Amino acid sequence: MNTAWIDHGGAAALHMPSASQAIGAAAAGSGVVLIVDDTPDNLALLSDALDAVGYTVLVALDGPSALDRIERLTPDIILLDAVMPGISGFETCEHIKANARHAQIPVIFMTGLTESEHVVRGFRAGGIDYITKPIRPEEVLARVAAHLERARAHRQADEIVGLGGRAALVADVHGAIHWRSSRVAPLFARFYPDHGDMQRLPSVLQQWLAQSVGPVGAPEAGRMAEDGESVRLVARLAGPAPHSAWVIQLEEHDDRKVSDRLCARFRLTAREAEVLLWISRGKTNRDIGDILGMRPRTVNKHLEHIFEKLGVETRAAAAALALQSQPG
Repeated sequence: MNTAWIDHGGAAALHMPSASQAIGAAAAGSGVVLIVDDTPDNLALLSDALDAVGYTVLVALDGPSALDRIERLTPDIILLDAVMPGISGFETCEHIKANARHAQIPVIFMTGLTESEHVVRGFRAGGIDYITKPIRPEEVLARVAAHLERARAHRQADEIVGLGGRAALVADVHGAIHWRSSRVAPLFARFYPDHGDMQRLPSVLQQWLAQSVGPVGAPEAGRMAEDGESVRLVARLAGPAPHSAWVIQLEEHDDRKVSDRLCARFRLTAREAEVLLWISRGKTNRDIGDILGMRPRTVNKHLEHIFEKLGVETRAAAAALALQSQPG
């Protein structure tokens, strides 16, 4: 029997943070950072510093490789060396900003060029800040956190403005619904057929919200309702609202369709797609083995093939790619 589940978080769903941790907490180290530098020592220094505070790190040695990485997985922020052989960092940034899908990614230049014309060129290419070499990891971490927080605040504002066309609602921890879009009622009718009060959250959603914004944080996943084969309802916190309320976005997910999409996009087998789907939900090899009826060693073998086909080296990067392939 298949079930619908509560999920929460957003861009940082890999680490399943509570709402109080996830909303407006870029400094805590959640997010995907792409580092582009032709000096391996710089890559290692920055990668270690960012990884230590919880960021998912992608690296590239030159402009073309960076553009390829971005097509595979859109980072939350880019640290870009200004001077590289072949395509310079300035030119790379111009390519990034010319693509509407990636134009909003914050780009911080790293450069030893401090003359005003180089700084101006960086800003004209689309950069939002620059860091002078030699690199000081503490400064990089501070700037990355500040710009990520600002970018997420802008995205959150944009999302709330556009919620009218989505299944979204505003509710408080006591269960009172302050506002809801027209798409909420059909989902409540499907997943909560016994819940007839559209002025209040179903009890399971109210409990989840209270735990999500409380000091303990939300559970990994709470069972919400049962529906047709492979269908889940996902509730995500989109941000705080006035009067101590919260914006909640509801999404209907069909796991079979997601698996089919993963197969098509990454040329995976059906079994590999199922493994990747559960990897994206933070499950261990043992968990996945129990869910899919296979040994953890077999799961690990599938994972090796998945890494190769996706061009990644870590579970976090594979999970991030899978999450980007899912609706919402």
